[in-house]
Amino acid sequence: MLQKTWISNDPIQTKLIAQRLAEHIHERTIITLQGDLGSGKTTFTQGLAKGLGITKNVNSPTFTISKIYEGRLDLIHIDAYRLENESSDLGFEEFFDMNMVSVIEWPKYISDILPLERIDIMIEILDETSRCFTFTYDTIYTELLEVIQ
Repeated sequence: MLQKTWISNDPIQTKLIAQRLAEHIHERTIITLQGDLGSGKTTFTQGLAKGLGITKNVNSPTFTISKIYEGRLDLIHIDAYRLENESSDLGFEEFFDMNMVSVIEWPKYISDILPLERIDIMIEILDETSRCFTFTYDTIYTELLEVIQ
């Protein structure tokens, strides 16, 4: 596994990092977002959505568990926070095989169903506005992640 780290100094920069990634992303890409509450997981997803040409307002699907947005590539945004100890099959595996991009917040709660081929992003809060993004990924994503500068 490889790693790359970026520092974002504000939410606008966070969205730009995600937007640049989305402009080059391919279908069936799975991205997991890990970080404390308020670290910027939804902000990152908003930037990704913009880069995918999604015009609808993207917000956290905390209470609905998942939302699908239509764009150049469709996006499924999953918030697994409320799925801890959930034993029923929710069918998310089907989405991972569809021609869309999947973003999963709080992936540890559904780690048993996540494909190995994915981009894991750990977001660390540095201060009130700054965040450290550590991307962990397989070599198949090397070219994709080189577009973020």
